[in-house]
Amino acid sequence: MGAGTGMLVPRLFFLNRIKMIGFLDELETTADTARSLYIPLRLSLPEIGNLLGKAIDPQDMPGELPDFAAGSKTGAVLFWSSSRKCLVLPPFPIAEERFSDGCIVEPLRSLLKADLRIGLILVRLGAYAVGLCRGESLINSKVGTGLVHGRHKKGGSSQQRFQRHREKQIEYFLNRVCCHAREQLEPQAKALDYIVYGGAWTTILSLQKRCPFLWQFDNRILPPLLDISKPNRGVLETAVGRVWSSSVIEWHVEESHSKVNPKIRLQ
Repeated sequence: MGAGTGMLVPRLFFLNRIKMIGFLDELETTADTARSLYIPLRLSLPEIGNLLGKAIDPQDMPGELPDFAAGSKTGAVLFWSSSRKCLVLPPFPIAEERFSDGCIVEPLRSLLKADLRIGLILVRLGAYAVGLCRGESLINSKVGTGLVHGRHKKGGSSQQRFQRHREKQIEYFLNRVCCHAREQLEPQAKALDYIVYGGAWTTILSLQKRCPFLWQFDNRILPPLLDISKPNRGVLETAVGRVWSSSVIEWHVEESHSKVNPKIRLQ
């Protein structure tokens, strides 16, 4: 890459809201020639490749960069200069394409400073947490548990009876979660910017199917948090911070004989 003395190696890290804004402030002071590219959500890989070609000479572009940008569920922002080379995967969708000379951080900084209203619904069979936050402040919440037996391992009619009983438990549990979601979110339903689900994906899908109240938010759903442990108040508060966190991939020049970083996997 570049002078041929080394190669660009990516490093992935995560920054919370405050640290990400500080990171942007630092980028803004970059003295050398830089370029900024805002890549909106839902572009195809070829479209993203064409956009990246505006900001980076194809010969100097890391081969994995287009895939990282295309794999983001919220779009991406590229800041590229001789001293700093990074791709930011923001917590909220990038709506418009923008290409500029210089480190133009204001659109992303404004997005991160917005006082967005976000509903969180964390659910696993037997436990749930529902909350409403404005910015990073949790305005109200409801957490609870419900009895759902584990799967029956034996066969025969006994297993069938147990399974029917378990299905009724699940139905009752999901109906309760739906009611609590409505209680917490309905007063702000029209003003909500986004909804975030977390927990077990199959349980989330079952809840969405059984809860008509949630259908109105289908076009305002952020990427789910699928590694959430048993939902409780502490987990809910931690999830709020995660919702506002950004992923950053930064490339550094390493000598060709240096050990290459392991393959980066994005959630």
